[in-house]
Amino acid sequence: MEPFIHGFLLAFGLILPLGVQNVFVFSQGAQQKSLVRALPATIMASLSDTFLILLAVLGISVIVSEVEQLRMLLMSAGVLFLLYMSFTMWKAKPELHGNTEGLSIKKQIIFALSVSLLNPHAILDTIGVIGTSALSYAGTEKVIFTVTCIFVSWCWFIGLTVAGSIFKRLDGSGKMLGIINKCSAIFIFLTACWLIRDLVS
Repeated sequence: MEPFIHGFLLAFGLILPLGVQNVFVFSQGAQQKSLVRALPATIMASLSDTFLILLAVLGISVIVSEVEQLRMLLMSAGVLFLLYMSFTMWKAKPELHGNTEGLSIKKQIIFALSVSLLNPHAILDTIGVIGTSALSYAGTEKVIFTVTCIFVSWCWFIGLTVAGSIFKRLDGSGKMLGIINKCSAIFIFLTACWLIRDLVS
């Protein structure tokens, strides 16, 4: 029971704060014409988190934290993707009755991957914290801890997508969705600026 509770609270605590990944998944739930059309972003974000959690448990975080060139490469690629993503979301124009064209499946997958795997802070937080915590367990307990963290991640992103879809139905005019698009674009742009600051320093 302890590995389950520990994994649940830890994963929930890491994923709860507002971040680019959460903003993107919610926005796709709100922008796509149907819940099903938003699933590529949801599934890819969940798979990316699953990948990071498995890396954490396997102890690969040392590679990212110790190899400076890899960290710089991740940060540079992350900045470029976030700037492009911010520009795309700023240009998105909701139509009447809350219907939008939304991002294509390809763009959803690329953007979800970029906000999940090209954000050094998210990588180091997830891999570092979960990886360190996993050292306390072995065998079956480690499996329970790992599966719990992954389960929380999937439930959270599915919940965000559903919440975005519900919000779209409540916003018949599409005006609020337009505001959310602009706010999301600004948030993502500021995140890119934060990465640039870290990159320069």
